[in-house]
Amino acid sequence: MRQRYLALLSVFASLPAMALTFQTRLENIEWKVEGDQFECRLSQPITDFGAGEFVRRAGEQAIFRLKANGYALASGSAMLIAAAAPWQPGRGDLNLGAVRVGNGDIPFNTNQAQASRLIAGLMEGRSPVIRHVLRDGGGAMEVRLLPVKFSHAYGDFQLCTAKLLPMNFDQVRQAEIGFPGGGIDLDATAKRRLDTVLAYMKADPTVNRVELDGHSDNSGNRLTNRDLSRRRALAVMDYLKAQGVPEEQITLRFHGEQYPLVPNTNNANRARNRRVNIHLDRVPEPAMAPVAAPAVSPAPATAPSPVPAPSTASGTAPAKTS
Repeated sequence: MRQRYLALLSVFASLPAMALTFQTRLENIEWKVEGDQFECRLSQPITDFGAGEFVRRAGEQAIFRLKANGYALASGSAMLIAAAAPWQPGRGDLNLGAVRVGNGDIPFNTNQAQASRLIAGLMEGRSPVIRHVLRDGGGAMEVRLLPVKFSHAYGDFQLCTAKLLPMNFDQVRQAEIGFPGGGIDLDATAKRRLDTVLAYMKADPTVNRVELDGHSDNSGNRLTNRDLSRRRALAVMDYLKAQGVPEEQITLRFHGEQYPLVPNTNNANRARNRRVNIHLDRVPEPAMAPVAAPAVSPAPATAPSPVPAPSTASGTAPAKTS
């Protein structure tokens, strides 16, 4: 196996002189797995460049991206390739398409389909390769990862992703609880949706504000519809409170039929308009004002000690003078 990778290195040495290649030496190849319940990362450090990494956020599939530590790429596009190993005759490189290149520390992000094909290629011994034109027009650059030790690291990555939350903040921050039956009671679908919201809030204590907006269709009169929207918002608030969300973190509003999602022209549309919209937010807590130390009163001046009256030898008081 080592000879095969050495053969691969010999291929890199044959690249045109104007091509700049970033790749870690074979003996230094490592894959790192890091993450928590919000995001998992599987990365290979790249000498003198940064790292290539697969990233999977809660509620999403993995993408692949480059992290450039201090190396600026030209804006434009790069070609993504799953390169075949030189010891695999008859297997050509797989062109996975172009990827836009931007500025910043993470200039390159694939889509989920491209990342999935890269992972499959790595499991087959292929190398992810990114080819890009240099900013000054002085040639091309190539960033290459090697599949050494990938299979074991990918197993650890899968263990990490199994613990991810079902949704990330961008997905859960705007939720919709429906009341398709027309009443004010939460059905099983609504409770499952609320449980997902609650699971995220419990995992991320920085989410400390919940806004509830109740809505109705236009089936009744305006006063009845407004009251229905209020009672639906209250039903959601009561469910959140029962699961530990403090009431002071919840803002409740109700709008009746004022803001329909779709025109109230048929039963299906009216069912969609009977809803409560949930908006989650992170609001910085106000800083505590420093407590001033109590003022210390100055010590009172010490009164002078009275001078004792002189005494006579006989012990009698001295003669009074005028």
